[in-house]
Formats: sequence, structure tokens, C-alpha cells
Amino acid sequence: MAAAGGWLRGCAKLKRNMPVYLAPWRASPRAFQSSRSESMPNLASDGVVCAPLQTFTEEETMLKNMVTKFAQERVAPLVQKMDENSKMEDSVIQGLFEQGLMSIELGEEYGGTGASFFSIILVVEELAKVDPAVSLLCELQNTLTNKLFTTYGTEEQKRTYLPRVAKDTIGSFCLSEAGSGSDAFALKTRAEKRGDYYVINGSKMWISLAEHAGVFFVMANTDPSLGYRGITCFIVDRDTEGLHVGKKEDKLGIRASSTCPVTFENVKVPETNILGQVGQGYKYAIGMLNTGRIGIAAQGMQHQIAQVATQLEAARLLTYNAARLAETGRPFIKEASMAKYYAAEVATLTTSKCIEWMGGVGFTKNYPIEKYYRDCKIGTIYEGTSNIQLSTIAKSLAKEY
Repeated sequence: MAAAGGWLRGCAKLKRNMPVYLAPWRASPRAFQSSRSESMPNLASDGVVCAPLQTFTEEETMLKNMVTKFAQERVAPLVQKMDENSKMEDSVIQGLFEQGLMSIELGEEYGGTGASFFSIILVVEELAKVDPAVSLLCELQNTLTNKLFTTYGTEEQKRTYLPRVAKDTIGSFCLSEAGSGSDAFALKTRAEKRGDYYVINGSKMWISLAEHAGVFFVMANTDPSLGYRGITCFIVDRDTEGLHVGKKEDKLGIRASSTCPVTFENVKVPETNILGQVGQGYKYAIGMLNTGRIGIAAQGMQHQIAQVATQLEAARLLTYNAARLAETGRPFIKEASMAKYYAAEVATLTTSKCIEWMGGVGFTKNYPIEKYYRDCKIGTIYEGTSNIQLSTIAKSLAKEY
């Protein structure tokens, strides 16, 4: 695979001139895969998709097929081992980078592919069918790490970090703290300005991907008197003195994806490492989490293997709709929350029922259903709990009506 130079990176914007290397890649039949998905006949001249949400372009279909093959051959054989050891295999991480799956939307000038946001959703969906822990790594890298740099980074920050996150560097978003879960902006981590640099002190909890991360986005308050308006986002490299990644949590599900506490003891960060503007960190966090919820919805869908067709289609189409809205620049906050809420809730209910339907064997590790049950529960918690999603939906509806 490495010799191919990464299938995705080698086909700018998923054009039709795909390398011969991809010829043998094909999707294997799955009982839970929609039988109505088909190639998209055309797009409107203005770029707006004029076809059912379940209809894909030729390039999107090729992408789905390739990722299915990658997941089955490179990830599936390691799923049980990674779950038991609570550790992502280096070969899986390397494979994701080699195939360009960690830089799907990034421009070619930074080593990315320049594909669409919807392509990310398709990739996450296919990976999650094999292991949600792997899909989470891919989703967070694309919708959070890369998006933060491309949206708010200076040209110097982009030149410095984007080639790294496209090649071999994982990013990690440090927001949650012991006293600020759903109320994320009651955080206590402080950043004190001293000349042309800041000194960060504080601690974070439940930080995804921290074990392997090479760069951290740290939310810290530069002026506590301003409340959440003092929150600023800092770019902090892993080897910065005073940054410590703690012991990872022994979680119920998505065990191969690390979740660790991260502490900052007099961490010195240059002023040039502020992402965006001082005091705007809370806005950046909200914006990125809204987009990330679409990716989480794509993962939640994968546990609904035995769900009735109506519910499965509903969850998938809610997610696809939010993704299409996002990539065409239209408002999508309400739709993203609806997709994330519904997919996560239905996934939890369905996997629980599946265990019941299988009887005693469903409660054993001899079959994958117990892992789906453990993995899907986090979907109702991270990137905004189900109650937070309902609040967001209610606020949106109040504005509309």
C-alpha cells in the first residue's frame, strides 16, 4: 500500500483517472448496506446535488469500495486485539495516513487530497462498520484537527502544521475539564501573558487521541473576568516542556481510541501559536463541534445492523442531509444535532436489543455484538450529549417559528 503512495492522495479531488492499483478493490456485500445506493447520474450546473441523498457519484462509490477493502484487510484482523489491549496498532494509524484518509479535505499543496466533506462522512461510515475506534480517529483528524487549521490558522501555521497532520501527526482537542463537561466553557485552565508568550496552567480530562497526538489544541482562558469571552485556543506541540499526558482511561467501548488526562504545568507557548483571535476560542469550539457531530452520526449508524430498515434509512439520510448542507455552505446546525441525536440513540437501543435477540451468546465475546454495544454508548455522550442535542434543536426551532 505504501508503494502506491496512498490511493486517495494520488487522485486529486477523486477524479476518474484512478490508478490501476485500485482495480482489484471492490465492496463485499453486507446485509446492512442500503440496497438503494447507486451512482449519481449528474450534478446541477451550480454544483448543488440534484439527486436522492442515497445516490453517489462515481468517485464516491469508488471511495466507499476502497475504504471497505482497506477496513476488511488492514483493520478487521486487528480489531479484537486492539479492543482487548486498549491500544491502536501502529500499522492501522500508518495505513490511514498512507491512504490519505487523514487529510481528505486538505488541499494538495499541503499533502492532502482536496476531496469533499461528504467524502469524509463516507469514509467514517465504512471504517465504523469494522471498528468505531478507528473511524473516530479518522473523523476527529479530518473534521476537527484539519478543519481548525484550515479555518482559523495563519498562513505560517498552515505551512508549519498542515503537511505534518497530512503525513504522520495526529491532533488532539483539549477542551473538557473535571468541572466542565456539558458546560464546557466553565473551564479553569489559564493562560497568562508574559511579553511575547503565554504560560498555560491547568488540567484537561477525557481528551481523545491524546496517547498518540503530536499536537494539541488547548482551550485556556486569558482573562477570567471576561468569562467564556476570554477563552483562547493555543497550538501546543507534544514535546513542549510542562505538557504531560496521563494514563489512558479503561473505557467500556472504543477502547482502541485513547482517552487521557492532559496537564499543563507552566507550559510556555509563543504568542504566534494562538489559533485565530484572542477570546474567540469558544466560537471556534462550537463551530468545530457542530461539524464533528455529523461525523459522529456516521459512526453511530454502524451499530444498527439489526435495526428495521426504516430506522436505518432515517439515521443515514439525516446524516447525509447534514453533510450535504455543510459542504454547500448552507446552515446545518439543527440538522447536525438531529442526525447525531437520532443515530446515537437508535444505535444504543438497537445493539441492546440485538444482545437480547441472540440470547446468552450475545453476551459473550465470541460474537462482535457485545463490542458494538459497548462502542456505541459513547455516541450519546461525546461531542454533546443527547440532551445537549435536544436543546440545540429546540433553540433552532424556536428561532424558526
